[in-house]
Amino acid sequence: MHPLTGHRAGGYTLVELMVAIAVMGALLAVGIPNMTTWVVSNKARGAAEFYAEGLAMARREAIARNAASRLVLSPNANGQLDWQVDVCFPVPGMPCSADSGSWSGVAQAAANDPNADSPYRSIFRAASALPNADMLVPTVQPQGSTGVYFTALGWVDTADVGRLARLQLTPSSDLRDAVQPVALVVTLAGIVAKCNPAITAPDSRACPP
Repeated sequence: MHPLTGHRAGGYTLVELMVAIAVMGALLAVGIPNMTTWVVSNKARGAAEFYAEGLAMARREAIARNAASRLVLSPNANGQLDWQVDVCFPVPGMPCSADSGSWSGVAQAAANDPNADSPYRSIFRAASALPNADMLVPTVQPQGSTGVYFTALGWVDTADVGRLARLQLTPSSDLRDAVQPVALVVTLAGIVAKCNPAITAPDSRACPP
């Protein structure tokens, strides 16, 4: 008797392969968009922490170094906002403000840095890993503000009338079911408070008026 008689040969028929390919295609068609949404949603949920880190760092450096500090926001190619934390050591006749002072940069230290052996150089963080602005829209209040200045005590420098008071991140309609809108409010004490602009008082998650 032939060894294959009464038994099916190993392998798959053409029909079985076509069915398997069709099933895989259907799974990929459903799975890839869902996976993409999941990845973007996770990035969007982390965006608030990205900006909160910069604000907290600016305040922390001001207190630790007994210096003025600032967080500067700058738009990038994906419509989000990169940030940079600079410090400045005031001297008589030259206060540290938006219009004066020797501020640090990424490549150079500020003048008069008392820590000459290891001077502070600005910290820059790119927002390129965040979702594009058409998926997560950043808005600042007041409109046109580009950052916030801190005094050596960690308080917001109120002499800067255009200072950042609030940064809001609003998800697009595609992400609205997965991501909540969030706002970061900078108090005069320099503390960053996170709130939900879609919720109203007296809910504790609501943003201040």
